Amino acid sequence: MPRIGFMFDCNRAPEELPAFAAALDEAGADDLWVVEDLGWNGGVSAAAVALAATTRLRVGIGIAPAPLRNPTLFAMEIATLARIHPGRIVAGIGHGVPGWMKQAGVYPKSPLSLLEETVVAIRGLLKGETVTLDGREVHLDGVKLVHPPTVVPPVVTGVVKPKGLALSGRVADGTIIVEGLSPEQITETIAVIRSGGAGDDHEIINFAFLHVEEDPEAAAKIRQTALAGQAGFLGVPVDEVFGLIGPASEVPAKIQILTGVGSDTVVLRPFGDDHLGQALAALKALGRKA
Repeated sequence: MPRIGFMFDCNRAPEELPAFAAALDEAGADDLWVVEDLGWNGGVSAAAVALAATTRLRVGIGIAPAPLRNPTLFAMEIATLARIHPGRIVAGIGHGVPGWMKQAGVYPKSPLSLLEETVVAIRGLLKGETVTLDGREVHLDGVKLVHPPTVVPPVVTGVVKPKGLALSGRVADGTIIVEGLSPEQITETIAVIRSGGAGDDHEIINFAFLHVEEDPEAAAKIRQTALAGQAGFLGVPVDEVFGLIGPASEVPAKIQILTGVGSDTVVLRPFGDDHLGQALAALKALGRKA
């Protein structure tokens, strides 16, 4: 069984996060992932809130946009959380949505170079190294953390296209796979990550939609409505978007499908009115404490 996590949706009010995190901690989840999208919650601050509200959950940032996050400052923030909560933070970083990055005035000349150089710099700083990097986008001159973490947290990327996936396999500790890919597409995606040089210790983190609905007709209608946007993003019919939408009894088998194609961690993204209820129903179906 992989690690099982849940996303705290960015549309939820920030003040709901402590109780949501504490409930998942108590119910037996392994991970909680927070979101950093332009105008919504700050990823580092949300992670700090979730860590403070829990005792054992691993908290992931999924994902911070590299153009908004100076690697030195981001490493300082992550190191602080990792010192206080060793082994419980994952630093996720990605390109950022181009339109949003342009709105914020930070769109880089080379998104691929920026992401690679940012990941390399952050990983080096978190390991306690003195980092000098004169790259295309990132320039550091002898930067070193005074208080590096005793347990070095993983730095993972959230990427979609082949060049980004190969980059992740080359320089990151893990890769977040976008919601909705079919098992065959996940297999192909992991192969591209491996082509970049990723070894067996490179964590494959699969995000997946979740909505527990016992009525098959209602589940079909929910799928057609809720996954239409993701189908458009992926360029596939709605029926081909993979998701855990249906009876709770189907959750273990669908998790097994994702495990079978190489996922180490499955992060479920509840939608609907009762995100916590959806998460607890999934955990109960998986035999956790919920």
